[in-house]
Amino acid sequence: MALLTPLFAFLYHLPQVYKWLLKPYYVASLFMAVAFLAVRKTPGVCDHLSTQREDGNSCDFDWREVEILMFLSAIVMMKNRRAITVEQHVGNIILFSKVANVILFFRLDIRMGLLYLTLCIVFLMTCKPPLYMGPEYIKYFNDKTIDDELDRDGRVTWIVEFFANWSPECQSFASVYADLSLKYNCAGLKFGKVDIGRYGEVSKRYKVSASPLSKQLPSLVLFQGGKEVLRRPQVDKKGRAVSWSFTEENIIREFNLNELYQKSKKLGKNKGDEEPEQPGLSGPPGGPAAPESKKDK
Repeated sequence: MALLTPLFAFLYHLPQVYKWLLKPYYVASLFMAVAFLAVRKTPGVCDHLSTQREDGNSCDFDWREVEILMFLSAIVMMKNRRAITVEQHVGNIILFSKVANVILFFRLDIRMGLLYLTLCIVFLMTCKPPLYMGPEYIKYFNDKTIDDELDRDGRVTWIVEFFANWSPECQSFASVYADLSLKYNCAGLKFGKVDIGRYGEVSKRYKVSASPLSKQLPSLVLFQGGKEVLRRPQVDKKGRAVSWSFTEENIIREFNLNELYQKSKKLGKNKGDEEPEQPGLSGPPGGPAAPESKKDK
């Protein structure tokens, strides 16, 4: 069952994976991830490679190459235990495949290793993974608007994500956070985001470190009456984040979103506001379609 569950989950999301992998960034990443396999298995190319196999077959993996691939596979499995989206699973596979390629190419020929490593560095510096562009009920803050918005109405509860565009964890979490905003946004419960990679002053003001070593990205903070009430992940005395999994289930439970949503809906009724239908929650038939992103740069 432990093996069948992730398999069924992958098959369920297969159409989404195909759509995701066809983006140019991931097409190029996949080609780089299988580069050593292509070189080692392509007739006419592999014939000129060195090998440590006893039978002298240079078009097949030797025992050391198999050992390296098995070791990297074990690391991928360990990393994917904490992955929360299909994109993260596939991203981890691609990342560690490139690491394995670097090791294998250097072991095969230092010139090929240097060439492949150079290609990886150029790719990293020039190509950025595509950002999430799906529907969401999220307000985007900058360094001048976040304080005013949080203090504008003390009856409104805000959940704010502090993120950075360069962070793979933030990129993977974007779709999860967008789904939560579509399900739980209402007059008294709103969702916001602020890019602390771009607005460093906000990072200092709200004590969220943008350093990759701190492991604080992304950070979710619950504000009520303009004051911080809850934060995930928590931060220890050394300024490092306490390990926490950003799954939809964990966020709903830790932030008590179901209860918050029921209480917050009353604010809209008291103000006479007409709430839009929230996808994923029950609503009148024929309600409005999901909105597009609301961004305040």
